[in-house]
Amino acid sequence: MTAQQPEQLNRVGVYGTLKRGHSNHGVLAGARYVGRCQVREITLYDIGPFPGAKLRKSQGVNVEVYDVSDRVFARLDKLEDYKSHAPGAGEYDRRQLETPFGPAWIYLYNPDVSGLPEIRNF
Repeated sequence: MTAQQPEQLNRVGVYGTLKRGHSNHGVLAGARYVGRCQVREITLYDIGPFPGAKLRKSQGVNVEVYDVSDRVFARLDKLEDYKSHAPGAGEYDRRQLETPFGPAWIYLYNPDVSGLPEIRNF
C-alpha cells in the first residue's frame, strides 16, 4: 500500500459572483477561506450579469482569497471558460497577482471593455 500524497492547493482570489453571498459562490464548495484584501492591479468592469477584471491599476478591488483543491480549481476554470491550451481564446485568462496572503490566481476578462463602465464598489 502506498501513502497518498496530500492534494495540491491552489490559492485563488475571487471577486464578483464568486464571493460569499453571490450566485456562483457554491463553485467554491470545499475551499478554505484565507481572507479578504484589496488588489490594486485590477479594475472591474460592468459586463452585464457579472463583472470582468482587467489588468489595470485601480483604487483597489475587494477580493476574497481561498485555497482550493485541483478539483475546485478545475471547476473555476470551467465556469470562467479558461482554456489552458490557449488562455487568450476563452472568456477569461488567469494570472497570479500578489496579495497579503501570497500570490493568488485571479481571473481576467479577455474581451474588450471599451465603453463599459468601471465598477467602483463590489
